[in-house]
Amino acid sequence: MRAITHDQHGEARQVLRLSEQPPPAAPAAGQAQVRVLSRPIHPGDLTAVQGFPGESQRFATPRIPGYEGMGVIETVGEGVQDLRPGQRVAFFPVPGAWSELLTVPTDLVVPVPEGVSDETAALMLVNPLTLLALLRAVEDAQHGQAGPVVQTAAGSSVGKLVSAAALKHGIPLVNLVRSATGAQTLRQRFPGLPTISMADADWRAQVRDATGGRGAQVVLDAVGGSLTGELAGLLDDGGTLITYGQLGSGSTPLESLALTPRALTVRGVSICQWMTRTPEERAEDVAFAARLAATAPELFEVAAGYDLADFAKAIDHVRRPGKSGTVLLTNPAS
Repeated sequence: MRAITHDQHGEARQVLRLSEQPPPAAPAAGQAQVRVLSRPIHPGDLTAVQGFPGESQRFATPRIPGYEGMGVIETVGEGVQDLRPGQRVAFFPVPGAWSELLTVPTDLVVPVPEGVSDETAALMLVNPLTLLALLRAVEDAQHGQAGPVVQTAAGSSVGKLVSAAALKHGIPLVNLVRSATGAQTLRQRFPGLPTISMADADWRAQVRDATGGRGAQVVLDAVGGSLTGELAGLLDDGGTLITYGQLGSGSTPLESLALTPRALTVRGVSICQWMTRTPEERAEDVAFAARLAATAPELFEVAAGYDLADFAKAIDHVRRPGKSGTVLLTNPAS
């Protein structure tokens, strides 16, 4: 089978390669084998290839990236009754999604609702589950007293989900994007929310005005790096900076954030923690994600699809300025 692999951490275009790998073992009891048709390239996937700061460089090789995707059931193991060959399914978190075949535990497999496209199904889990984690973190940070929320990377796939949720639940959200063009596009998509371009010289003052002059109660940040200090400055005293991504470059010393005198909180949110929720809670989350895919497919925007063999072009597209939507890695159904 074809798979994208790497033997060491590093820049994705330099260390990744397309290779032939042995097919996975036949499914045992409680497992299913999935022929993967489409899988997203999330920023976290590329960060995992690069290697997280402080992370050990040792891992079993060859490593196949990716944790989310969709495909069709090939075979099922003994005792599996609720899945059948030919059925379309999504899956997460399953290591090795950037391959053509996976053998997966059935409790990590989700039937794709009727009418949901393959493209939408490939994005059906990670981003909605991230949205739920962020909404819970915001609720915790607010302590029952709702206040202004600012988010960076508002034009991203997760950012648009947050905007839609803010309009639905009455969250006073202020969107930040990198460019004037991106700001105009997002204003047209979500006219009920203030959107500010960080290319404007006075963007900080605009945020201050949009949050009522006192600053934000919560900042949701997918960028990090050297921007962290600026974002902490947008918070009202006692506010919370929730970080969930590393799209930016550079770094910010923790002691520069004036955490103690301003009583600020910095909190990390990671989709990797989702499996710590109870099976009942995970089932509710997955049901939410499936409903969202079925009722609001426009929130699952796809930028483009590339065959596994064209992964380098796909990675370039992921990093393209002004990209809208998620890039998919695909392969034929047969």
